[in-house]
Amino acid sequence: MPESLRTRLTRIAVTHFFPAYRGTGGRITYIADDWYEVRVEIPLSRRTRNYVGTIFGGSMYGAVDPIYMVMLIKLLGPGYTVWDKSASIRFRKPGRTTLHARFTLDDAELGAIRQALKTERALDRTYRIELADAEGTVHAEVEKVIHIRPQKRSGAASAADAAG
Repeated sequence: MPESLRTRLTRIAVTHFFPAYRGTGGRITYIADDWYEVRVEIPLSRRTRNYVGTIFGGSMYGAVDPIYMVMLIKLLGPGYTVWDKSASIRFRKPGRTTLHARFTLDDAELGAIRQALKTERALDRTYRIELADAEGTVHAEVEKVIHIRPQKRSGAASAADAAG
């Protein structure tokens, strides 16, 4: 699915003007119009190079950190609270060229989340991200745990629903 003007502008704004993301040296290269797919790249550059001349692990992690949380916020809508709960990263090979990551969600995943939250107060979902070079060699794996719960409704709204 192509980018829309709205997702393209979001991508440009986050990559170039949001200081916390810009500092990672990563670039969001694509956001699908429906937010079901996002792509990120982390180039080896002066900004991302570490002491030994490879991509700094903090740049790798920082570039992928907020993506699944933001995707879920956009896709689930305002009735849910979504936040990062934990993460781990495993470095497999030093990054000596641009690394790429692809984030995807689908209707089945969103349906499973909504269904589980009909009976659960909150839910943790784990997502795995691979940072790979152009040949597909994985240089790092990030595992993110995202916490999701329905937003609490105000006491007045809850009382009105119960009475109505």
